Amino acid sequence: MKILIASLIFFLSGTDLLDAQTPADSLQKGVTADPKLKTLVDKHSQINAKKKDKGYRVQIYFGGDKSKAKDVKVRFLTLFGKEAHAYEIYEVPNFKIRVGNFRTRLDAYAFLKTIKADFPTAFIVESEIEL
Repeated sequence: MKILIASLIFFLSGTDLLDAQTPADSLQKGVTADPKLKTLVDKHSQINAKKKDKGYRVQIYFGGDKSKAKDVKVRFLTLFGKEAHAYEIYEVPNFKIRVGNFRTRLDAYAFLKTIKADFPTAFIVESEIEL
């Protein structure tokens, strides 16, 4: 019985020492971080913003004539607006104009159908795309 009373007194006297930390309490405590941490986080964000992934594009031109490649690119941007993405790729000895950034082949195919009348030789290619 004495042990029970002693443990009860000990338990009741110790509970006010065990205060729970609330989220508001944790915000009030000052945490200082190294200023370089913000620089690293910003750099990480910039790198990931330019991240590329596998996807699909539609190739609308393939050939060795640079001026014709540029003309095709300008014609595409004129028809489909500046928000459409067109990429000029040079792989010796040919120039390629690829358009769009599509995650799935189905999306690329839907776009191909819309431009097929203006670019009848266009086809879908697997490519690294910008996210």
